[in-house]
Formats: sequence, C-alpha cells, structure tokens
Amino acid sequence: MVVCRSRLSPALTLTGRVAVVTGGSGNIGSAIARKFAACGMKVAILCDAEGSAQNAARTIAAENGEALGVQGDVTDVSSVESGLGVVADAFGGIDVVVNCAGILDLSKIPDLSPDQWDKVMAVNLRGTFTVTQRALPFLEKSRAPRVINISSNSGRMGGFENGMAYSASKGGVIALTYGMARQLAGKGITVNCIAPGTIESAMSRARDPAAIARLLQRFPIGRFGTADEVAAAACYFASEEAAFTTGAVLDVNGGLFMG
Repeated sequence: MVVCRSRLSPALTLTGRVAVVTGGSGNIGSAIARKFAACGMKVAILCDAEGSAQNAARTIAAENGEALGVQGDVTDVSSVESGLGVVADAFGGIDVVVNCAGILDLSKIPDLSPDQWDKVMAVNLRGTFTVTQRALPFLEKSRAPRVINISSNSGRMGGFENGMAYSASKGGVIALTYGMARQLAGKGITVNCIAPGTIESAMSRARDPAAIARLLQRFPIGRFGTADEVAAAACYFASEEAAFTTGAVLDVNGGLFMG
C-alpha cells in the first residue's frame, strides 16, 4: 500500500497570531477564544466582570493554549486603551480583534426604559466601535490585521423574541461593519461580521418554554446552533487567507435568515 502525504500547508494560517476577544468569558466568546488557542493563536480575553477574564484564560491554559485574561470595560475608553496596551506588551502586538461583548434585552416595547436602551447600546454598539477604534494603532502594524464583529440574526431581520434595544444595536453592528470595512480597506484591515441565530446556552435555555418552541419552528435545520459553530466561522475571518474578504456578514443561523 502506498501512502501519499500532502505537502500542502494547512487551509488556514492562524498559528502565532494574536487575538483580543471581548466578552471572551461568555458562551460564544469563550468558544471563539478556545478555538483560536487550539489553532495555535495567542488569545487575550477582555471582560468587565472581575475575575471572569482570568478564569477563562486559565481554562485555555489547562487545555495547553496560550491565553491572557484582562479586566476591561468596553464602554470606558481609558479601560479599553489600558487593556489593549497590556495585551500588546504581553504578546508583542495585536493581529485580530473580535468584538463579542454584548448584553441581551428581552423587553417588550412598552416596557423598555431609556436606561435599558442606553446600556444595551453602550455595550453592544458603542463598545464595538470603541474597541476597534483604539485597536487601530496595533492593527496597523500587523501583517494581516482582522476585525470580527459579532452581530445577530436580530440585526438582520428584527428578531422574533428579542427586545428592540438588542435588535437595533445588532443592526447597528452590521452597518458599522460595512462602514469600517470601507474606511479601513486602504490600511489592509479587513472588517467582517458573524450574525448567529439562536445559540444553545444557559441563557437560551432560560427562555420561556413557549418562546423556545416558537423559535425552533422557524429554523429549517430544526435546531439551535452551537457556540463552536460560530467559532469555526470566526477562524476563517481571523486567518491570513481571508485577506480578500471584507465587509461580509456570515449568517450562522440554520437557515433562519436567507437574504
């Protein structure tokens, strides 16, 4: 028997690249950070809650990955600047930024308060812009700089069970992706977006059973997605091979939205 061994390089070049994942201790953010680390990337997790980033980094280290936990608030410019500086000093630069920090809103229109609206917008939309803006000096030094924004199916079509602040903020993330992709293309920085449908998590399972049943009926594939499936999409956008892809929105949603 003759065994043929391919001399081709791996399909995606990720090893040795440095990524910052905001909200990296959450369901999707954690999956992205762990997948990046498993592919040989150095990963910095930026989270607001005290200890959460460090705990997530320890989980990755236990899996033989290289990770750093940094406490940081995406709504605070000085906190973002400080956190990114720590990452660049520790890892020698930043190649990839994943804007995954976000909060959910399930309020019905009559119940949504101005304070709730402002909080969701501050984290989901302004935070995405602030982190990208303050990361530019580092990304401009990278050989293959990437920005990956995490939106939602709600940002595509208004959602079905989510509140209006969440849907509006995630629609804003998509618009922001388009605008930043155009303005940063000249610097070689690609900006892309992933729009997941409902993803299996403690949060999704905590929904009202009737709401879960209504949602499931809308998915042609017949199930919710997994965080690992979103992470796999992030790996393409983060790779060196994705240099010709910018301003794209990848719908990881089981066919819920086909635009």
